[in-house]
Amino acid sequence: MKRLSNGWLATIIIVVAIILDQVIKIWVKTHFYYGEQVDVTSWFKILFIENNGMAFGMELGSKTLLTWFRIIFSIIFIYYLVKIRRRTDLPKGFVACIAFITAGAIGNVIDCIAYGQIFNDPIAPQVAQLFPSEGGYASLFNGKVVDMLYFPLCEWDWPQWMPGIGGEHFLFFQPIFNIADACLTTSILVLIIFYNKHLAGDKKKPEEEDTNDSNQDDGLTQA
Repeated sequence: MKRLSNGWLATIIIVVAIILDQVIKIWVKTHFYYGEQVDVTSWFKILFIENNGMAFGMELGSKTLLTWFRIIFSIIFIYYLVKIRRRTDLPKGFVACIAFITAGAIGNVIDCIAYGQIFNDPIAPQVAQLFPSEGGYASLFNGKVVDMLYFPLCEWDWPQWMPGIGGEHFLFFQPIFNIADACLTTSILVLIIFYNKHLAGDKKKPEEEDTNDSNQDDGLTQA
């Protein structure tokens, strides 16, 4: 059986991850009103919110600049994947992580670029419409990122005797995120923990150059 090339592995991961991310976002956007929550379990909830910022709702400067940063970030990672598509010395897990990071960046870029144009923004309890007749809620590049995955795993009240936080209620885990955020964050952590030597810039050996590149399939250039 022919081994799956880096190019095809990355292509499959990126396409599947983006489709899954966008299908869930569009479903939530068109079936939930803003702030609506559905309890799947006591520790897993679907809670529809939107944000202007980066992963997990963080804010960072101008919305337009942030969108362009995401676009540039995505292009850089796509370029890197194209460069390593025929590398035989790189672990498949490393390539998969880079692909998931790329997919996560692109997934949120789509929200920023398109969602303001293709959705309206009604007042709750109304839900948003896809391609509304009156037009979208924001200009191009100024759409909001849709988040919905919420995992309040545990909570407690700190004892009164504890300095600074005594009596306060603590909830773990509070961030609300989406599939794209999960792809980005999880893959970055895996890269740092398991593939740090490759991040340091290990060079491929000269003998590992593929002299038959023209005869090899690679998804990033042919898919």
